[in-house]
Amino acid sequence: MTAYAIAHLHPDGPPNEEVLEYIERIQSTMDPYGGRFLVHNTPVEVMEGDWPGALVVLEFPAIEAARTWFASPAYQELAPLRSRNMAGDVVLVDGVARDYDAGATAAALRAEALRAATVV
Repeated sequence: MTAYAIAHLHPDGPPNEEVLEYIERIQSTMDPYGGRFLVHNTPVEVMEGDWPGALVVLEFPAIEAARTWFASPAYQELAPLRSRNMAGDVVLVDGVARDYDAGATAAALRAEALRAATVV
């Protein structure tokens, strides 16, 4: 199942030389794991709440590929070029199946809540 690496970054201004080098080299660290950018350096349109910073979304063929990429020596060598210069949060997350049904998830959650409420 497709997985994603999502970063919410907080740049202080234009990228410095280290961040530019990070951007230039990151794709080569992702290629062996089937990673690709879905969102990068694109303005967000905030519809609710507050969203300071920038959003980056990477796609991988599976969560294990995303984990292996993140832990890889190539990426770990590169990562400080960004993290020294820009605060942020990075998460890995599995996607949902193409036929995912939010209604079925809600029904399962309701059933579980009902079971939990009846077990005393």
